[in-house]
Amino acid sequence: MKGKASLLIVDDELSIRDTLKIALEREGYRVETACDGLAALQIAKEMEIDVLLTDLKMAGMNGIELMEAMKDVQNNFETIVISAYTDIKKAVESIKLGAFDYLQKDFTIDELVITIKKAVERKQLLDENRLLRQKLTSRYRFEDIVGKSGRVVTLYKLIEKVATGKANVLITGESGTGKEIFAKAIHKKSDRRFKPFIAINCAALPENLLESELFGHEKGAFTGAVVQKVGKFEQADGGTIFLDEIGELSSVLQAKLLRFLQEREFERVGGLEKIKVNVRIITATNKRLDKAMEEGEFREDLYYRLNVVNFMIPPLRERKEDIPLLAQYFLNQYNTEYSKSINLISVDTLEYLMAYKWPGNVRELKNIIERAVAIADERDRTILPRHLPVNILGRDSIFKEEEKEILTLMECEKHHIINTLKKVEGNKTIAAKKLNINRQTLYNKIKQYNIDA
Repeated sequence: MKGKASLLIVDDELSIRDTLKIALEREGYRVETACDGLAALQIAKEMEIDVLLTDLKMAGMNGIELMEAMKDVQNNFETIVISAYTDIKKAVESIKLGAFDYLQKDFTIDELVITIKKAVERKQLLDENRLLRQKLTSRYRFEDIVGKSGRVVTLYKLIEKVATGKANVLITGESGTGKEIFAKAIHKKSDRRFKPFIAINCAALPENLLESELFGHEKGAFTGAVVQKVGKFEQADGGTIFLDEIGELSSVLQAKLLRFLQEREFERVGGLEKIKVNVRIITATNKRLDKAMEEGEFREDLYYRLNVVNFMIPPLRERKEDIPLLAQYFLNQYNTEYSKSINLISVDTLEYLMAYKWPGNVRELKNIIERAVAIADERDRTILPRHLPVNILGRDSIFKEEEKEILTLMECEKHHIINTLKKVEGNKTIAAKKLNINRQTLYNKIKQYNIDA
C-alpha cells in the first residue's frame, strides 16, 4: 500500500508542515497539508484520507476535535496525534476516542515513518475486513453456510440440484462440521421451505422415549402417557425432518423407520390408526455406516434407502481457506450478541487460527470466537492472540507473547529516558523532574538499561 496511501498533515506551523511533507513524500506517500482544522475538513471533503497526522494543540479546533469532526466527513481513516510532553494525558484520551497512536514532539522521522506504516497497515486490514463482511452477505454465503473453498462450493451446487427433489439425503462428516446447517440449507432451497423443519438427535433419548418422540403415542400407551402426543413426523408434515446421529438408532427403530420409508405411513405408540404424512427425510451421522453394516449394527436396506444423495462435509482442517470468512462471520454474530464493536481479527491471530488442527471443527471455531469477543477489551477493537486459549497458541507462544509485551514496555521507557536526558543535556536532576521520578530512581533506571548518560 506504500506509494498509494494519502496523508493529511495538520499543524499551525508552516515549517513543520513543509518538513514533514518533504520527508513523507520521499517515502512514497501522497501528502496534503492544512494549517488548521477547517482547512483540513475541506481537504477531507475532496479526497480520501488514509492517515490524519495532526498537532494536538492548535488555535480554534484542536487535534481531538478535528479527529471527531473528520468522522462526519470520512469514516475510514487512522489518526496519529502529535503532542508535547505536557499534553500526554490528552494524547492518551485521543487513543480512547479512536486515534491509532500519538507521538511526542521530539520524535524522529524514522519513528514517524514506522508509526505511519503501522497505521496504513491497520487501515488496510480494516478495508479487507470490511470487504470480507460485504462478501459474507453475498458471494461467500449460501443460506447460513459460509465458505469459498472448492469442496464447499461443490456442496452449494449439489444443494441447488437436489433441493427441489424428493430424494432422501444422508449427510456425513465429523462432529462439529455443521451438518444440521447443510440440512437446513437444503430445506430452505426446496419447495417445502414454508413448511416445518423439524430436527431431532437420535442419540439424545433412550429407545422407548425416542420412538414416542418420533411417532407420537396414544393416551394410556404406557405409564405416564396421560394424553395423546403428536410425534415429530406428524409435526413435519409437508416439510422436512432431520434425524441427526442416525447411526445411534436401535434395531427396533431402524425397522420402524424402514417400514415408514416403504409405506409412507406409521402408527403412534399404542395406536392402531395408520397415519400418512408427506415428509422429506434428511439424516446425518459422524459414524462410518458402512462399517456399522459390516458389524451388523445398521441395516443395509435402510442405509441404501437413506443414502440416495450423499453429502460429505469436509472437516475444517481440509477447508482452511474458509477460516477467515467463518471467523469474521462469527465475530459479526457475537459483536451483536455481546453489544461490542470489535471489528478486526489481527493478522497474528489469523495465523494462529490457520495453523491449528481444529479437532472440533466449525463448532470449535465458533466457540473460540465467542470466547475472544467475551473477554476482549472494548479498547482493543481487534481480536488479538492473547484472546485465544492455550490450546490454540501453545504454552511456548504465550510465554513469548508475555515476554514480547514486557520487552516493548521496557524499550519504550528506555527510549523516553534517553530522549529526556538529551533534551536537558544530561542534567539528571532536571531529567528526573521532567520524568516525574526521584533522582535515585533515575540512576537505577540508567543502570538497569545500561544508558550512557
